[in-house]
Amino acid sequence: MTRTILCVKLGTESEAMDAPPFPGTEGQRIFEHVSREAWSNWLKVQTMLINEHRLTPFEPKARAFLQSEREKYLFGGSNQLPDGYTPPKT
Repeated sequence: MTRTILCVKLGTESEAMDAPPFPGTEGQRIFEHVSREAWSNWLKVQTMLINEHRLTPFEPKARAFLQSEREKYLFGGSNQLPDGYTPPKT
């Protein structure tokens, strides 16, 4: 049976993730309040941020930046893209 949650990002009753996306309290918070679809959308935004800002994800400064952006994206209602971002041509 598929578990559903009220997703804070989408504002709808949506399919939940199967497990927290990472260990710890923040992973648990995301698991309990963010849907599978919203998390998938965040991963695309995260990839775009890494590429646009030329981040090295294992560096502490980059990780702190991504954590802040994740918080804003998932829980703060922000969908703002980086200045100068141009979507890839399809």
